[in-house]
Order: sequence, then C-alpha cells, then structure tokens
Amino acid sequence: MITRPHVKINIGLNILRKRNDGYHDIETLFFPSHQYSDILEIIAGDDYSRTSASMLARYDASDDKSPTLRQAISPDGKVMITVARAEGVNWDVLQDLTVKAYRLLDRRFSLPAVKIYLEKLSPVGAGLGGGSADGAYCMMMLSNLFGLGLSKEQLRTLAAEAGSDCAFFIEDSPMIGKGRGELLTPYAMPVNIYEKVATDNSLSTDNSHNLNNDACSKNYELKIVVPEGIHVSTKEAYDGIVPHLPPIPLEDALRLPVERWREAISNDFEESVFLKHPELRAIKDSLYDSGAIYASMSGSGSAIFALYPID
Repeated sequence: MITRPHVKINIGLNILRKRNDGYHDIETLFFPSHQYSDILEIIAGDDYSRTSASMLARYDASDDKSPTLRQAISPDGKVMITVARAEGVNWDVLQDLTVKAYRLLDRRFSLPAVKIYLEKLSPVGAGLGGGSADGAYCMMMLSNLFGLGLSKEQLRTLAAEAGSDCAFFIEDSPMIGKGRGELLTPYAMPVNIYEKVATDNSLSTDNSHNLNNDACSKNYELKIVVPEGIHVSTKEAYDGIVPHLPPIPLEDALRLPVERWREAISNDFEESVFLKHPELRAIKDSLYDSGAIYASMSGSGSAIFALYPID
C-alpha cells in the first residue's frame, strides 16, 4: 500500500495561553497544500515492496555523518523502517511519527509486523507539517491494510496522541484548529486558493488539491518558499513566545477582505523567529514586493507562503 502524504500551511497562528500540561492553546487555520509530498509505503510481513529496491538504488547508507538512507528494526522486531532523504537522514528513524502511529494502533489491536518505507521529499523543520502528515497517513493506511474499520473520528482522536497537528491530516480540508491544534472545526474558505502542482507545473483546478468555494468570485494562487539551510524547531519557536489574545479573533479576521489580512492576520512565531533569522523577514518582504496580497510564515517556520491575485 502506497500513498503520498502532503503538507499544510497555517493561515494565521495565534498563541493564546500556556496550559498547565506544558502545551499552549492556539487558534489557526490549517489549509492543505500539495506543493510538497512524501512517498509512504507500508507492507505486512514479507509482502513484496514496490519502493524498496528503488530507494536502495538511489540513496546511500554508507556515509556515517550524513547518510541519505537509514534503516532500523525495532527491538521487538515488529517494525522495520527505511527512510530516505536527499539532504540526509539525521535523526533516529525509530522515533519517526510513522513508527509512533504504528505503536499507538498496535497497543490497541496487536497488529502484525510491518515494513515502512518513507521517502522524504517534503521539507524538514519548515513548519509545513510533513512529519505529522506521515504519521496521520500511516494510521489511515494501517486501518485499511488490516481491516480495523476505524472511523475518521476515531482516527482523529488517535492521531492527536501522535502529534498536535496530526489530526488535521485525517480530514485533509480547511480546518480551524484550537486547543493544541487537535480540536478541529471545518471552515468554508471565503476565497478560492489554487496552487501549481509539481506534476506538470500547471495551475490546478482539481478540488482534491484545492478546497474551493464555488460561490466565491475571488481567486488566489498559493506559492510556498522554503529557504535552504534554515530549520526552526518547534521548541526554538516557542522559547521566544509571550502568549496573548489577538485584537481580533482569527475567525473574525478571516471574514475580512483578503486585502486586509496583512493587517489583521499574523503568525505569533514570526517576531521571535525573524529576530534569529532576519533573512526570513526579507523573504516575506520580497513576496509582498512581487505582488502578493498576503504573506506569512507557516507554523514555526522556516517556510514562507504568499497569496497572489489571479486575474
């Protein structure tokens, strides 16, 4: 079973308060994007893998400092995971969210052993949620592969245990996220947002890629910029945050004309992250200079996205 977990952007991100459990209450609009996606395959036991030979041929595990392929087997032998990434796999792959997702389901359903093959094509440490998407899609795949029959509501609850924004990827449509990000409410977009997909670089009008409102008359193109060499951890971003209530609740701000989003909708992480990485502010400014109607950092960064009017 193979799928393509994709990324998200945050349109607005307000850090409201720190909770007694150490997490923060937030409000944000999660919006799905297919500009980046990974390749994830899960097979049971000794079943045939369609991706393993290709990954092993194209990536190198011999470089001890920065291997582009890592493979590991869990101590209990139930999970073998192979992760490939052109920029290097510099983390413990047994801590990957796909493995965490498997463990959450295994504790409840005693799953058979699996092999996980993950080709990381989405940016790491960019605030686009690629790792969370991998974990959420892994849960959905395992439910289908082993006939668990889990509903979306059940999957969302389980995904929230794996990571704060994992639950969003179960739904894969615009959602207002509150709590840690796991409390989701469907949101009807006030504008149409399209994007160029990597397959043919043409402007997509496929509603499976763009969550559009046919009643809207205004159309915008989404572009995402991921700067090379800048990776912002969520912990680093939160270290510079002073929680506060926004002047306008996000849902009220989203109802304003997009031309006013620049003054009304912000990402609270920007102030502290831009101080450490001023080149990110320069990227955002350059997007406005190039004609963007709205630009913002996504999540904790470093990705910056922009909306451009479509005539």
